[in-house]
Amino acid sequence: MDVFEKIEAFRQEIENYSIQDNGNLEEFRIKFLGSKNILKGLFAEMKNIPNDQKKQFGQSMNALKKVAEERFESAQQQLTKEERKEASKNIDLTAPGEPRFMGSRHPIAITQNRIIQIFERIGFTVAEEREIEDDWYNFTAMNTPENHPARDMQDTFYLKNSAEMLLRTHTSSVQARTMMNTKPPIRIIAPGRVYRNETISARSHCQFHQVEGLYIDKNVSFADLKQTLMYFAKEMYGESTKIRLRPSFFPFTEPSAEMDVSCFFCKSEGCNICKYTGWVEILGCGMVDPKVLENCGIDPEVYSGYAFGMGIERQAMLRYNINDIRLMFNNDIRFLEQFKSTY
Repeated sequence: MDVFEKIEAFRQEIENYSIQDNGNLEEFRIKFLGSKNILKGLFAEMKNIPNDQKKQFGQSMNALKKVAEERFESAQQQLTKEERKEASKNIDLTAPGEPRFMGSRHPIAITQNRIIQIFERIGFTVAEEREIEDDWYNFTAMNTPENHPARDMQDTFYLKNSAEMLLRTHTSSVQARTMMNTKPPIRIIAPGRVYRNETISARSHCQFHQVEGLYIDKNVSFADLKQTLMYFAKEMYGESTKIRLRPSFFPFTEPSAEMDVSCFFCKSEGCNICKYTGWVEILGCGMVDPKVLENCGIDPEVYSGYAFGMGIERQAMLRYNINDIRLMFNNDIRFLEQFKSTY
């Protein structure tokens, strides 16, 4: 029997091979397609084939291998189909369906969306920007030049081998980029994640979320800021909420203030949330410093504006009486499931 007759014999054996179960299928694979299959012996005879027949021999061997692969795949599909058909006979159509567990929104996302909705109703639009920022937009543009003492208020994560690129410490950099690229009037809120090199504890974290607001136009006054924040407080914490503004300092606003709201847990009677003062601090605010306007190409003689900023985690902790900020970053399903019914 010459080599071409052997090829034809193997082809017939492959086509007629009995494959009744997975055991037969595995035997077929090992015999014809395995690493030591019997077809390899034929390939070794290439050196004995006359030169004028080597092309025909190679084509015949490739065709034989293809027949074996197709036979294997066809048998495998047929066995799988039969197994599924057999398994379907055992399905109890009267059994109740498996429950589908719904996920829940994160308290940070819920709170952020709530804040955005409140400010969108009075004309603010959402502005978002990069989290990896350069020193100028993060500090210098916001009236915090190099060696300014206000930089000591924020421990910054700088990128490796770079004194200019950093993880933004606040979303004020979004305000700077917006002012650089947009002509007044400007009315934006800038939500997003920020980073500071702080010790992680129940009250602080190295990453958290902020929402900052900015309004710039002609004749903007501190009274406009106060009315905006009064509206926010009542929408966020209830119609009976009161606010108070205390003088403070921020390098990018002058005058600056901290805003407190009347404690909505104890109705200002005093509790551990408000430290028995009746007030809870929620944000910082002030009139945009003229130097910031100049840095961003806006004429402070024509335009004025106000800005405010708040931590989203703090708002969420107050709304839902959460006593440890770390719970929001631990991905503990027991904690997150408590917010299934919250919108």
